[in-house]
Amino acid sequence: MTQILGHNYIGGRRSAAGGVKLHSVDASTGEQLPHDFFQATEGEVDAAAQAAAAAYPVYRSLSAERRAQFLDAIADELDALGDDFVAVVCRETALPAGRIQGERGRTSGQMRLFAKVLRRGDFYGARIDLALPDRQPLPRPDLRQYRIGLGPVAVFGASNFPLAFSTAGGDTAAALAAGCPVVFKAHSGHMATAEQVADALIRAAEKTAMPAGVFNMVYGGGVGEWLVKHPAIQAVGFTGSLKGGRALCDMAAARPQPIPVFAEMSSINPVIVLPQALAARSESVARDLTASVVQGCGQFCTNPGLVIGIRSAQFSAFVQQLAGLIGDQPAQTMLNAGTLGSYGHGLQKLLAHTAIEHLAGNPQQGNQAQPQLFKADVSLLLDGDEVLQEEVFGPTTVIVEVADQAQLSAALHGLHGQLTATIIGEPADFQQFPELTPLLEQKVGRILLNGYPTGVEVCDSMVHGGPYPATSDARGTSVGTLAIDRFLRPVCFQNYPDSLLPEPLKNANPPRIQRLVDGKPSREAL
Repeated sequence: MTQILGHNYIGGRRSAAGGVKLHSVDASTGEQLPHDFFQATEGEVDAAAQAAAAAYPVYRSLSAERRAQFLDAIADELDALGDDFVAVVCRETALPAGRIQGERGRTSGQMRLFAKVLRRGDFYGARIDLALPDRQPLPRPDLRQYRIGLGPVAVFGASNFPLAFSTAGGDTAAALAAGCPVVFKAHSGHMATAEQVADALIRAAEKTAMPAGVFNMVYGGGVGEWLVKHPAIQAVGFTGSLKGGRALCDMAAARPQPIPVFAEMSSINPVIVLPQALAARSESVARDLTASVVQGCGQFCTNPGLVIGIRSAQFSAFVQQLAGLIGDQPAQTMLNAGTLGSYGHGLQKLLAHTAIEHLAGNPQQGNQAQPQLFKADVSLLLDGDEVLQEEVFGPTTVIVEVADQAQLSAALHGLHGQLTATIIGEPADFQQFPELTPLLEQKVGRILLNGYPTGVEVCDSMVHGGPYPATSDARGTSVGTLAIDRFLRPVCFQNYPDSLLPEPLKNANPPRIQRLVDGKPSREAL
């Protein structure tokens, strides 16, 4: 394991110009860990952004194959991080070693998946409309379109996924695949983890001869505003709270040159339990739902925070089963003291509301989170009360009982945008409730049948996004290969000679990619 230096990463060099020192802590004990991290100064943030801007023309002009080799090299370096690295991550986050080992594999897998996207070439979106000089009444010029990276991207590390949504996580992978250098803002909850991952990324950049500013990283609270407002930055990737994401969106929109912010922020991920499913398997549904609620101490953006069912004796019995199971779950250590404090604050809001009943869960005590179950009156969804719309980040969920099928639809209409919605049902349920899927399509990015939302597969078809406030832009995703689209923009060339065209648009089609030629897919040369 390399020694933790704690200096910022700027243009391939380390920098510690500021006097403010930060420290990570052991998430389980609160003990300060023995490393100093130097908060970036405004000058260092400027230098990091300028380094990314200087790298951009060189990096974006590299072939897709060269960038793919870089991503593969990052994946290899991540896989080589050993048990001592895993131990550091565990200390900073209180997450178990098995979880961290799996997340390391997911993180390297994301890099390799984007390398495949680059080699496939469809990300270019190449379109060619050949000239029609004899067309009447006006001839058509030769028009050719492809997509290029937006420019330097600022990426903010997430607290709950120290690897997969952080230094070399999905946003970084997508930006680098798109041809965009990255300035990464390390999360304060796992700075030693971020440093070791950044070292791995820099090693990969050097081995594959990438430009020095292709990846930069800064430490510190308060540096994010300098980063988002910097004129060199052309897009932002963020995973975190609604308050934090919205602040970044507002900053970016207020710039002289506004830029897009792709922020994943808040979701309560409703689970709809239908009557025939309860009749057939209420015990297993209660058991599996409980496991999803408490998995990872509830610290997933897809944690099921709302359970909706239709009033019946079966549903009442199901709620009792769920209460018994939740009440038996052990307390768990959260990622950090701030997350625990936020969880306690969220629980207090639920406990204080007159239309919400506490059903199960031990009182909060010490530095661990106790799982909880609540039941809320459906009027809170029907009348627009915000209390149920606010994510309580932790191992808790809220039951809502509706009177009938019509009220179920009305309650779902009252929900804000979500990352996911889940339907638990039998074939007879799906016939009886055909309106649910088209209704939920308007509300969420991913709809599950008879599964639980806390598993997010990294693949071509995954959508980890959704309407506001789940994300700031429902047209994108932060997981899966479609994530690259957020950091690309189209450019059209009109009447260009073949010699001046970029490789993907040349007549000979040197990269042998599929292109849309005069409206028809083709891999052929022209």
